[in-house]
Amino acid sequence: MTHNVYFVGSVALPDAASVFETSSAVIGPALKRIPDGETGARMSWIGWLEPVFANSPALELSDEVWAVHAAASKHRRYRLKKGASLADFKIDTLPYADYARESYAVFKRLRDAGKIAPGTKFQVDFAPAHSAARSHVVAELLPAIEPIYNEAIGREIDRIAAMIPHRDLALQFDLASAVFEVLQTGKFGHHGSNKEEAASGFAEKIATLANRVPRDIDLLFHFCYGDNNHRHSVEPIDMADMVDMANRLAKIVTRPIQLIHMPVPRDRSDDAYFAPLKNLAVAPETEICLGLVHHTGGIAGVKKRLATARKYLKSFAIGTECGMGRRDPATIPELLKIHREASLCD
Repeated sequence: MTHNVYFVGSVALPDAASVFETSSAVIGPALKRIPDGETGARMSWIGWLEPVFANSPALELSDEVWAVHAAASKHRRYRLKKGASLADFKIDTLPYADYARESYAVFKRLRDAGKIAPGTKFQVDFAPAHSAARSHVVAELLPAIEPIYNEAIGREIDRIAAMIPHRDLALQFDLASAVFEVLQTGKFGHHGSNKEEAASGFAEKIATLANRVPRDIDLLFHFCYGDNNHRHSVEPIDMADMVDMANRLAKIVTRPIQLIHMPVPRDRSDDAYFAPLKNLAVAPETEICLGLVHHTGGIAGVKKRLATARKYLKSFAIGTECGMGRRDPATIPELLKIHREASLCD
């Protein structure tokens, strides 16, 4: 059995050209889609989006310090200015399409030069409001700001779809710890009074964005429990919440879903973690990617996780749990080699 390889988003290399060339050279055609690595200022995943809030005339820094978990990086959230109204908070554009235009030009040049396999697609990754807004504004503003932010993402989808040939394009939406930590801990906040309400609400918001993606562009979902300072926001009990979310999206997303990525912690090769996969109910054309590739433990650890996963899922792609940006760049060459070797495991 061979496995396709999937990159979630960030890669700790100097620039987009390095990401495209290096990953293609090591992994080859098993890598069906390549993000630009979210290099430079974007390596922080959602930290680079702070100017969206900092530059709003309606907001100011509060004294509230926020972190996704106790050992995570910390920063101050924004609040409404005295005398301002939420009607004053507007987002004209987000920076996604501008970066995509620049990186796609590099991608196309390298593909035309034969340094990227024919048929490989250029991947753009979005962090919706449940992550990006939560990280940057105080909790009481989220119910009003989240729909404004997600509508701005919708306009970025439109901009990117207008500038890049659809046959070359894949768009990913992140359902990160802001979703799965809430579902597992029961700290639902404004997302509902119980788990069903919260899960349904998250799925509906994401489906609204997904249904805006033209049908001839690949649609991808990345599920995550966090990776700040190499620590999850909460340790997943098993894959049940992720399987449930995948099934919900499969029902309400009205266009094909090409791939859903689900993380596997490095210390989980037990049946209990993978067993919920037997309840997966997605369309045959939806590829599941299991994020079971870790630098720690090398290929031996990957093989243990692969062996258990195959008991519950016949075919799947492989990748890391989260992005590869927030790690020592010196580990990237070995990590790419582990991907390649794992993709060939039978």
